[in-house]
Amino acid sequence: MKKLTKILSAVAVAVATVFSVSCSKNSGRTLYLYNWTYYTPDDVIKAFEQEFDCTVKLDSYSTCDEMYAKLRAGAKGYDVVIPSNDFVSIMLKQGMLRELDQSKMTNRDKINPVVQAKMDFDPEMKYAVPYAFSATGVMVNKTKVTGEYKRDYSIFSDPQFAGHATMMDEMREVIGCALVHKGYNMNSVDDSELNEAYRLISSEWKPNLTKFDAEGFGKSFASGDFWLCQGYPEIVYGEVDESRWADTIDFFIPPEGGPATLDCMVILKDAPHYELANEFINFIHRPEMYAKFIDTFRYPCVVNTEALNYVTKQPMYNAEQAYTCTLKQDLGDNLDKYHDIWQKIRFAD
Repeated sequence: MKKLTKILSAVAVAVATVFSVSCSKNSGRTLYLYNWTYYTPDDVIKAFEQEFDCTVKLDSYSTCDEMYAKLRAGAKGYDVVIPSNDFVSIMLKQGMLRELDQSKMTNRDKINPVVQAKMDFDPEMKYAVPYAFSATGVMVNKTKVTGEYKRDYSIFSDPQFAGHATMMDEMREVIGCALVHKGYNMNSVDDSELNEAYRLISSEWKPNLTKFDAEGFGKSFASGDFWLCQGYPEIVYGEVDESRWADTIDFFIPPEGGPATLDCMVILKDAPHYELANEFINFIHRPEMYAKFIDTFRYPCVVNTEALNYVTKQPMYNAEQAYTCTLKQDLGDNLDKYHDIWQKIRFAD
């Protein structure tokens, strides 16, 4: 984290306050939500606005690094943020979060105990409530690929995808995939294992990639520019008409596993609308509301299993696939090793 801290300090002067919050205008009935792109169901937001007589203002980010850098550089005005589990751990250690009002958390008993057991960073859910357990995987555009291909991470070395492939612009994702493909733990901080991962990415995978892309790959996949993507499946499925899913998208999680994420809802330390923020977090876990989230993004219903009683659509992949993946952990100062490798991967010719 040392190098990241220096970077954040350097850019702090360039970041302005995100929102100018006027209590006199809204009477405090505005919730400022900072969430991932493609990750907030409109009908759930509208239902919350109607019931609580408020407005939800949404801002989005494409990676946790982007979100974290913006907040550390001085962005103000957000109430609820939805970081991944490793960033929840970081933000807790740095005093960026406010403890939840447990009297408002009447739906916390809906959280799957198996998921809560994974929350070693906040085992009693004092600061964080799970939003979704998700996994990245691999997507092949079947309308563009005529040859056979392997259904593991070696696919990124396949020359038939050269110039039409992408992986996420997120170091933990890409390096983690390389580590598990080599048979190592995706949270490894062993120098020799990390060097093997670096050589695999730089010499075998990167030559086939058009770019590293954390957000726009869904549109490029749908247009036919990308034939092979590593990333969150909902970004691709969200851009392809549902009638074409079966004929167009081959999604799989490689047998060696890969990165998984437990995204959590948290309230920032300086959240201007604390009470409304607590209501929002609890509202999401009403089973009928969480079912809308599941139906929108087609995740396996892992976090709130009571929502299965209200789900109407099949998930993109099953829970058994997701459980083969590993949660990204907070690596502390060892994260510098990943930053060093990522700089070489991203910016070397």
